[in-house]
Amino acid sequence: MFLLLLEGIVMCFVLLIVCVVGIANGPVGLVVFYEPDVQKRVVELGYTTEKAIRRRTALVSLLLFVPLFLLPPLMVYGLNGATGFLDGFWQMTVILLIQGLFDRFFIDWYWVDHTKAWIIPGTEDLRPYIPQKTKMVKWMSTLVVNPLIAAIVAGVAMLIL
Repeated sequence: MFLLLLEGIVMCFVLLIVCVVGIANGPVGLVVFYEPDVQKRVVELGYTTEKAIRRRTALVSLLLFVPLFLLPPLMVYGLNGATGFLDGFWQMTVILLIQGLFDRFFIDWYWVDHTKAWIIPGTEDLRPYIPQKTKMVKWMSTLVVNPLIAAIVAGVAMLIL
């Protein structure tokens, strides 16, 4: 179980690195994570363009989803020695839930909601940047979609292995 905790922390670190690098030159760098009204305002203010947001969305998606689909099975089947669907599924679910909880509590609740790091000048009136409805969707994603991803990846691993 200790190894799963460490692997979950590795996944948290991947997410954190994407966020830190993404906002290194200001939060506009990750405006892709903001609601459409904030994105629209940022474009109106001249901070970026819709084309740049689309390009950044593709890049950020790649940087988040490739590790999400590659690292857990490598850790679970390669490092932990998992065998079979169920063994891989539950281990990947634990790893992804750790990452999801980190995202919900540290990134969303603390970093975005309670620090100034993600405030884009001229959009303060649109805060909170993560409205309640979006938070509910993100929580459902953490609790439902992450295990679904683990199931899909474990199923694919069984076809490959």
